[in-house]
Amino acid sequence: MDQQDVTEVLNRPGSAELLARDIARLAYVAVDGTPRCIPIAFAWNGSTLVLCTSTNAPKLPSLRRNPQVALTIDTEVHPPKILLIRGTVELDLVDGIPEEYLQINGSYRMSDEQRVEWEAEVRSLYPAMVRIVVTPTWAKLIDFEHTLPSAVEELVRARAARQDA
Repeated sequence: MDQQDVTEVLNRPGSAELLARDIARLAYVAVDGTPRCIPIAFAWNGSTLVLCTSTNAPKLPSLRRNPQVALTIDTEVHPPKILLIRGTVELDLVDGIPEEYLQINGSYRMSDEQRVEWEAEVRSLYPAMVRIVVTPTWAKLIDFEHTLPSAVEELVRARAARQDA
């Protein structure tokens, strides 16, 4: 998929809605060769997804070894909306707390007092963090209105051919 096609998918209104959410599922290959899929908070900056983690996170050696990842962002309603993204990661060590980490947690329901306490706790816990910057290389939006999973699209075509016969 060329970058122009990736950008077109990511700029669709349905994609924008999903990219405004807080949680994605990140899939990567662990150092032992087995797959991993974890929920992780993210921020979208218009061209990359930024995830933040502790400097001792077990996923970091895996991502250094194989920077290819996949992410899924979806809704919990019917019909679901699903954004599938594949990409490559770059790891960026940051002293203190990355601004994206504070933004990521911006939609969690907290009172002003709770937010102040949470931020103080975060700042005391993490002397540094790693920004995991994902550059999308492939994307697909599935909304079950205009786009379907490829296997379902195939079944719809086969059903139409049977009905036309």
